[in-house]
Amino acid sequence: MKLNPKEYADMVSRASPPSPAIRDCLWAFFVGGGICLLGEALRQFFLIWYDASLAGTLTSIALIFLSAVCTTLGWYQKLATKAGAGTLVPITGFANSVVSPAIEFKAEGWVTGVGAKIFGIAGPVIAYGTAASAVWGVLYWLLGKVG
Repeated sequence: MKLNPKEYADMVSRASPPSPAIRDCLWAFFVGGGICLLGEALRQFFLIWYDASLAGTLTSIALIFLSAVCTTLGWYQKLATKAGAGTLVPITGFANSVVSPAIEFKAEGWVTGVGAKIFGIAGPVIAYGTAASAVWGVLYWLLGKVG
């Protein structure tokens, strides 16, 4: 069966259920906000004993740890299924993207499984993020020399 692009788009729209965009956006907003609220609560808790810099570091560590544990237990994926982009709050989403492949490919061994696949999702983010920061750094430096 050969379809032109319009026929294919019509077929896909008939087969796909309508997306409740407003509900999905609200879920993402509140779940992402809840993760950020948890982060701020942890930071305020750590500020009781430590200075602001160390409290921020401990907050990041705690969020990464909680995200890794939730991913390992399968809770993060269930939350992501409901909340979508709300779970992509940078630090927890990134931790999830590193832990998920490690768990998935553990059966293939530590080197060819975990070692080879752990940065399969996060690797491009690291590579392009590093390249983009270098480009922006050079542009920032050049604009500082000119202005």
